[in-house]
Amino acid sequence: MVNGKKLVVSASPHLRTKTTTTKIMLDVIIALIPALVASVIFFGPKTLLVTAVTVATAVLSEYIARKVMKRHNTIGDLSAVVTGLILALNLPVNVPLWIAAIGSVVAIIVVKQFFGGIGQNFANPAITARIVLLLSFATHMSGSEWVAPLSWLGKADAVTTATPLALYGKEGAVIPTLFDMFIGNRAGSLGETCTVALLIGGIYLIARKVISFKIPVAYLGSFALIMLIAGFVKEDSVGAALEYTAYQLMSGGLMLGAFFMATDYSTSPINTDGKYIFGVGCGIITALIRLFGSLPEGVSFAILIMNLLVPHIEKITTPKPFGTPKKEKKAKEADAK
Repeated sequence: MVNGKKLVVSASPHLRTKTTTTKIMLDVIIALIPALVASVIFFGPKTLLVTAVTVATAVLSEYIARKVMKRHNTIGDLSAVVTGLILALNLPVNVPLWIAAIGSVVAIIVVKQFFGGIGQNFANPAITARIVLLLSFATHMSGSEWVAPLSWLGKADAVTTATPLALYGKEGAVIPTLFDMFIGNRAGSLGETCTVALLIGGIYLIARKVISFKIPVAYLGSFALIMLIAGFVKEDSVGAALEYTAYQLMSGGLMLGAFFMATDYSTSPINTDGKYIFGVGCGIITALIRLFGSLPEGVSFAILIMNLLVPHIEKITTPKPFGTPKKEKKAKEADAK
């Protein structure tokens, strides 16, 4: 008793909030709605069909896996819905539906449930599934030609254009304007084209304190710096270098990855220093793949590589408890004994 009050000793966590996994996942779903709406506008109603297949397969896979493993079911936390939604936004609109379904099975069963379920997966499920599909079905996932935006309205042929990353720098190639890149009027995967929609979703998550600004800022900032230098070397002009950097920032799945995949709780560092290291690492690897790799895109591979390094990042960035003796002091004390 202290001043008439009891001191209760209990196991952590000692701080509790009303925030739940379901509420967090619902916020992520809300944040992804602008990108989903933009993808429907530019790529047509089939967007909703692809999304329905990935989400339904993800939820069903989680339900069956938990039943088979005789564990309490977790489909109510909406994490499977989020995984299916993010995976759909990483796919082209003309992907065969059976390939989309395979992606959800890989994401939920292989990456998530085999390792214990939510919070215990070693890598982001949607990213890993996308890489598996990319390597297994390259023709459908990374073809040189993609569905042109607004083609579903009859304003363009069904398949007529390559992605901006594949076109940029090629002699005679017609690339979208920076404004088109910003609003999403260009070829690409469903959820990666509309920069403004992704920014709205990312800002919403930061404002709701669902994610921290540290990883996205470190990711985009380090990537932009490298691309600015590379652009100046290639173009020998500050204006051209800035334009090159802007195209790179709005191309591929960079914005989608920075705000919605690199910030995954289970596969990103907890500590502040670790978040910055993680984000910078993602930015550097993405830039190196785009500049020197055989693939024009590098976001998925960069985030997956950094996911694997998270335990080591946590180890070197975890603050030491006050009063913990240094290794050198311990060694001297051991020698003295």
